[in-house]
Amino acid sequence: MQLHDLKPSPGAHRRPERVGRGTGSGRGKTSGRGQKGQNARSEGFRVGFEGGQMPLSQRIPKLPGFKNPFHKLYSPVNLSKLSRFADGSKVDVEAFIAAGLVHPGEEIKVLGTGGLKRKLTVEAHAFSTSAREAIEKAGGSVKVLGEPRKIGAKRLAAKTSKRAPKPEEAETVSAEAKPARAKRGAPEAAVEEATPPDES
Repeated sequence: MQLHDLKPSPGAHRRPERVGRGTGSGRGKTSGRGQKGQNARSEGFRVGFEGGQMPLSQRIPKLPGFKNPFHKLYSPVNLSKLSRFADGSKVDVEAFIAAGLVHPGEEIKVLGTGGLKRKLTVEAHAFSTSAREAIEKAGGSVKVLGEPRKIGAKRLAAKTSKRAPKPEEAETVSAEAKPARAKRGAPEAAVEEATPPDES
């Protein structure tokens, strides 16, 4: 027998008492609520109301900021932890889990702390720049798992926009620029006097 199988015996269930039915109902005019006051009203008080005292939800401090819904949480693995794998082996998610470096179901990010002298093929969801360079320097390779990150239209337009000219190109453009013209109406003698004579 379970709790939901329990039922009152036949005839044992009493009819609920009806309140608020006037002075002849047996409960009187005020239906057992007394005379006036907060508890005599039908509305009562709201949840969290503390009698006019500052409620707990308003007295506790609130931390600023917000929670980024797009934040990715990785399980970090340093390069120093990869030295336990044999030279030339493939280190994938199953190898990380079997070695006890990460828990199942977590995304992995390889960080560049420590050294690596073995040639490994490492598969993870993310790599730091230093970790990628260290693995490739040792003769290994990296493979990023999962779908590539999607870029919005505005960011894609900013990336593919016209790049700024290099310093060499800027010098070439300035050299090819037309010489400045004299002001309209100024006499030619004044323009010649403005330019300093060649002392050589």
